[in-house]
Amino acid sequence: MMSMLLYMFMLIPLSIYGEWWLVCLMLMFCMFMYMSSMWMMDYYSMVSYSMGGDMMSCCLTLLSVWIVLLMLLASMKVMTFSLNSGLFTMVCVVLLITLVCTFMCMNLFMFYLYFEFSLIPTLFLIFGWGYQPERLLAGYYLLFYTLFASLPMLVCIFYLYSSCSTLFYFLIDFECNFYVYLSLIMAFLIKMPMIMFHFWLLKAHVEAPVSGSMILAGVLLKLGGYGMMRVYMFMYEYSMYYNYLFICLSLYGMFIVGMLCMIQVDIKTLIAYSSVAHMGLVICGIMTFNLWGLLGSLLLMVGHGLCSSSLFALANIIYERSHSRSMLINKGLMTVFPSLSLMWFMTSINNMASPPSLNLMGEIMLINSVLSWSVMSYLFLGLASFMSCCYSIYMYSYINHGSLYSGNKSLSLATFREFLLIIFHLFPLNIIFMSIDFLLLWL
Repeated sequence: MMSMLLYMFMLIPLSIYGEWWLVCLMLMFCMFMYMSSMWMMDYYSMVSYSMGGDMMSCCLTLLSVWIVLLMLLASMKVMTFSLNSGLFTMVCVVLLITLVCTFMCMNLFMFYLYFEFSLIPTLFLIFGWGYQPERLLAGYYLLFYTLFASLPMLVCIFYLYSSCSTLFYFLIDFECNFYVYLSLIMAFLIKMPMIMFHFWLLKAHVEAPVSGSMILAGVLLKLGGYGMMRVYMFMYEYSMYYNYLFICLSLYGMFIVGMLCMIQVDIKTLIAYSSVAHMGLVICGIMTFNLWGLLGSLLLMVGHGLCSSSLFALANIIYERSHSRSMLINKGLMTVFPSLSLMWFMTSINNMASPPSLNLMGEIMLINSVLSWSVMSYLFLGLASFMSCCYSIYMYSYINHGSLYSGNKSLSLATFREFLLIIFHLFPLNIIFMSIDFLLLWL
């Protein structure tokens, strides 16, 4: 594990000198090297210097490396116009190292440290390369929403250490109470984000550059789900009494957010709202505490990471040409970009969980999990799934069909790099489904 981290640290000097393509190739090599060397076991393997990984850690680490590689591929505009391209690549590599450390550490305090540190490179991406005037406010939203919930968690971590004399996930054993329970999970619920605490996400997505949106939707939201699974390892017996509050709220939120998606005219805001709806289902699956819920949550986190990142990349491809995110201006694009419309179609149907995507497998498992918890949840689950189809079809049809806006008749065609970027999202999203049995090794 340490060898992989040292390999990533070596990428920092390359990025400072602006070796953009070389960093992309090295990240791809890192991906294949890591895939061929990791064990994918249900226990922590490859342990060195209090770092290691089990099945869940390995999946999310692979996702992080892949999304950061695609971030660099999507941000060609930064390289073309030399907008501090060396610094940009360095921020992306530092963010990747932070995420890998977060998923691979075995100590709760170290996890908290890396979890909070991942905010800093994300803020730099939004402040430095965001293209909207309110990006400073969006950064403050991101920072203070997360810190507001994280400080009680830090106090609880100190309390755990004084009670148990260890912070290793598997050795913590203490007498839980409601305040400790709430303090330990609220940081992760806001990070996911749960309904009513999701306003920071919309601001951050709208103001962030394409790279910031891709890493936010692709990996940073998954930190919440990963953290919840880790803290529930030592307090699930107490949590069973109160989880129904958050499950009910998330079920209600999934339906309400689906309704909100149907009235959006900003492409990025619609995709951000759809992320909130999908993460609500992940919260429900984790909190039901059964095998299908946990496996389905992992599958949907990986599937949504690839699918949502692909949608933001497509939105950016259109924005770079029309300089607008409004659906009222970006409509009827099938006449200009017929091949790109195919990519929009494939990504949209994956977003509504079509076969053979990971989203379908994850949603089937999660719906089974939540129904086994309470049959009465069928109403909101059915409505939320229906709304998911509605807003995906609405987004695809509005952008690609209809009469072309007269100002869009001289748009440049999509490049090979942009098609490659979308295919690199869709290929793993639809191919991993064929060999899903290895995920059963996790539990």
